[in-house]
Amino acid sequence: MRMPPAYLPGSPADYRDHGQAGSASGASGAYGTVLIVSLDDLPDWLPAWCLDHLGGEPAGVLFRVQQVSMVFGLRLAGGRDVVIKARADDGRAVSCVAAQARLAGRGFPCARPLTPVTGAGSLAVHAEEFRPGGEVLAGDSPDVAVRYAEVFARLMAELAGVTVAPPLPNPPWVRWDYTGPGVWPAIGFLDNRDQGAVPAYVAKAAGRARELLLAAGLPCVLGHADFEAMAAYNAREEALCGSTAVGGDALRAQAAERLRRAGA
Repeated sequence: MRMPPAYLPGSPADYRDHGQAGSASGASGAYGTVLIVSLDDLPDWLPAWCLDHLGGEPAGVLFRVQQVSMVFGLRLAGGRDVVIKARADDGRAVSCVAAQARLAGRGFPCARPLTPVTGAGSLAVHAEEFRPGGEVLAGDSPDVAVRYAEVFARLMAELAGVTVAPPLPNPPWVRWDYTGPGVWPAIGFLDNRDQGAVPAYVAKAAGRARELLLAAGLPCVLGHADFEAMAAYNAREEALCGSTAVGGDALRAQAAERLRRAGA
């Protein structure tokens, strides 16, 4: 199965678990910086957007996370807690959020979108339900890798019956169809760091995966290419941002479990 060409909101690169993000203040790591901010620090467009699309302005800020996207946890006037996501509008978000809504409607445990994607200047913005609690499954043991693979298999099975416009281009950190030089396309906040921090096995695994995918003759499918916290692209980001990169045994275990469940 080829790497899917979709990136559904709700991935590690976009934000961590809603509840975990809301429990930190000023924390920084491989997945962005979590900030507790005041209402006065919100973007100028956000209160009016909330009023227009959710029926109430923000009355409090639960958290704010920013890296590739901006994610705001807000308490609206009236007491409802919501999450707002804003990202550069590259044309993909409409399909991604539509697929996420289908998944939520089928009972998959993901945040249910509360609005479609709308424009706010150069940004694509939508709201979804706030799902507090839970923790990111950490560790790089083969057992942890298999657990990720099991949930990923369920996700892919659910998406098999979902039809949306292809959400292309793929995000740069999972752009397996990139045909330029090197393993990864340009990603500014990573490329300006010391690449010597990336273990050789991470670059090797990413390069081999890219070569195999480009050579495959299988059709593209809808999926979630930024799903878990231990794939090779996240291992590179973790290494460059000061975390411990995922071990090679975990990467191999996860790949083997995905292939087994795909019947390959």
